[in-house]
Amino acid sequence: MLKRILSMLEGLNAMSLALGVIIGGAIGKVVGSLTSDVLMPVVSLMIPGGSWRTAEFVLKRNDVGEVVNSIKAGSFFGSLVDFLIIAFVIQWLTKMLMKPAPAVPAVPMKTCPECRESVVVDARKCRHCGSAL
Repeated sequence: MLKRILSMLEGLNAMSLALGVIIGGAIGKVVGSLTSDVLMPVVSLMIPGGSWRTAEFVLKRNDVGEVVNSIKAGSFFGSLVDFLIIAFVIQWLTKMLMKPAPAVPAVPMKTCPECRESVVVDARKCRHCGSAL
């Protein structure tokens, strides 16, 4: 039973997937820290008021005037900015690490004199009409 499970995991490349998830989580933490600790303070300097992540639309207040219910738009937009930066960095790292597959050379072709279909240069007989080449 253990051999079947191990062979299934080898066939599915589960170890590669697990390694990718672990590395992706670590990259997410590093980029999240970069976003919140380095980039967002600079962004906050450019936006009037500075603390835009605490912006909210108040829906209801109690009798004392305290906010009871609100839409936290600043938190949502902050998470959206974090996601976009993380997605950009992961896409950039993936592009940098993955090398494109070499292009497959095109097979040399020639035209059959009878039916005008393309056939391989080495062919002795047209596969479309059967005439000798």
